[in-house]
Amino acid sequence: MRRDIGAEFRALHRPGDPFILANAWDAGSAKLLAGLGAEAIATSSSAHAFTLGRPDMGRISREEALGHAETLVRAVTVPVSGDFENGFADAPDEVAETIRLAAEVGLSGCSIEDTVMSGDNPAYDFELAVERVRAAAAAAKALGRPFVFCARADGVMNGAYNVEEAIRRIQAFEKAGADLLYVPLPPSMESLVQIVKSVSKPVNALAAGRFAKYSKADFAKAGIRRISTG
Repeated sequence: MRRDIGAEFRALHRPGDPFILANAWDAGSAKLLAGLGAEAIATSSSAHAFTLGRPDMGRISREEALGHAETLVRAVTVPVSGDFENGFADAPDEVAETIRLAAEVGLSGCSIEDTVMSGDNPAYDFELAVERVRAAAAAAKALGRPFVFCARADGVMNGAYNVEEAIRRIQAFEKAGADLLYVPLPPSMESLVQIVKSVSKPVNALAAGRFAKYSKADFAKAGIRRISTG
């Protein structure tokens, strides 16, 4: 039977037993993480930028990110997801194209942020943010194979808006068709629980900063299904 790695990746998002999505910065680190037992690998926009001597936030092109992702896909046998910043575009149709290209290089999923990659990196206006997610979700569903599209509300982490606005956004992102929701680094574990309870789709959490002290069991208790390492 032919392997369906996309279906395997989707199945990892199981209730009560979150998996760790390990971030790799190159093929060697991806192989190391997979060898240590990682069930899936993710690219890291910041780590990729740093390996090229560049700062994070919009300094990597779509072509560079896709090439980097394809290198990781070929390096390991576990599913790989792409950290694709704002989708490398403002316009919804271009974000949708990023999803299609992500699937072409063999990714099993990817995440798209609601952050503008210019100036002081503000959040997109609410309506445009939702339209971008709707276009990306439609592109993911049109692939004809399992692909986990994660919609990120990064404004809490970036200081652009509060938890209440993040919840308003991920609820709208869920309705727009996202498979997974993500609000990186909310103020507390209590606020993370509030975020999880606000939606019915799986939620990703970042085990960094104030959340680095929590165990996998703590995240499971909070209702998290996927834990990112960076």
